[in-house]
Amino acid sequence: QVQLVESGGGLVQPGGSLRLSCSASGSIFSLYDMCWYRQAPGKQRELVATITSAYITNYADSVKGRFTISREYAKNTVFLQMDSLKPEDTAVYYCNLDVRTYNGRRGYWGQGTQVTVSS
Repeated sequence: QVQLVESGGGLVQPGGSLRLSCSASGSIFSLYDMCWYRQAPGKQRELVATITSAYITNYADSVKGRFTISREYAKNTVFLQMDSLKPEDTAVYYCNLDVRTYNGRRGYWGQGTQVTVSS
């Protein structure tokens, strides 16, 4: 079994910064793509950023130049540094990790962390 624990959300003023983290634990053989999604009230969940096992990154157009995804391989952790935050970034943020265990390979979701950008 794999457990994901997210942290780092909160309330921040426009233009501020937050850093989210997502750590995986359990019987993990390998970690592949690590992603951050977000879901705002009344909207569909959207992909925000991805980092591959080769450390290749990709971002949604709405966050390019403001968000940075990174990973710490030894700690099975993915981060999302969010700068120049805007009210439209307000959402619940979820990590999704592509994991291989003894049961096979599939994606796992974090519990979600609320990010609110407001003055």
